[in-house]
Amino acid sequence: MGQQSSKGVRAHMETAAKTGALVLSDRKLTELPDLSALNKVLRTLDLSTNRLRELPSSVCDLSSLRHLNLNANRIETFPDEIGRLTKLESISVVSNLLISLPVSMSQLKHLKSVILSDNKITEFPIMLCGLAQLDVVDLSGNQITSVPDGIETLQAVEVNLNMNQISTISPSLAACPRLKTLRLEENCLVISSIPEELLLESQVSLLCVDGNLFKMKEFEEIPAYSKYMERYTAVKKKIF
Repeated sequence: MGQQSSKGVRAHMETAAKTGALVLSDRKLTELPDLSALNKVLRTLDLSTNRLRELPSSVCDLSSLRHLNLNANRIETFPDEIGRLTKLESISVVSNLLISLPVSMSQLKHLKSVILSDNKITEFPIMLCGLAQLDVVDLSGNQITSVPDGIETLQAVEVNLNMNQISTISPSLAACPRLKTLRLEENCLVISSIPEELLLESQVSLLCVDGNLFKMKEFEEIPAYSKYMERYTAVKKKIF
């Protein structure tokens, strides 16, 4: 880090001690400065558009952190200690190299938004299930091949799985109690891969499936489609 850049970072950190927000975006950072002085005060940390390859475990000492932005870096993994960020409400890690998430993320009980689009994740992160405050999960643009069993405790209202490689969906997805919007566009689904339960019994009122291995006319001819359309139409009437 050059001298001028280092001075700029120090100035931002001094400001962050008063405001609780530290923005170090687009600074070509390959490693983080020592943030220990901000451990108890920092609520927002923006490290987007840098050259970070990992998130150091020291970030997990930021006990008041609520919002973390790591977009456009080169991060492959999170530290196992990330579960210590118990006040975290939103995390955004768009356009990185993430392959998977640590199990300890199941401890982030205040998480509302998880944005992990455009990474290299191969399995649905089941550790997000059971997080009671979760509203949005965006996993679009990854390499996920299936929606697994055991997903019925996922509390999210909206799940985006567009542009993955999904070919199978567990019927347990239909039991998600709050799921209203489900995006599955541009995957590898055949018409028989869509569980009837998702159309008949779920809370889903917006199901997006364009760009799969079937024509939309086939989807509309599924006997259970009319039940889904009842929910879709009811929601549209409320909006308009």
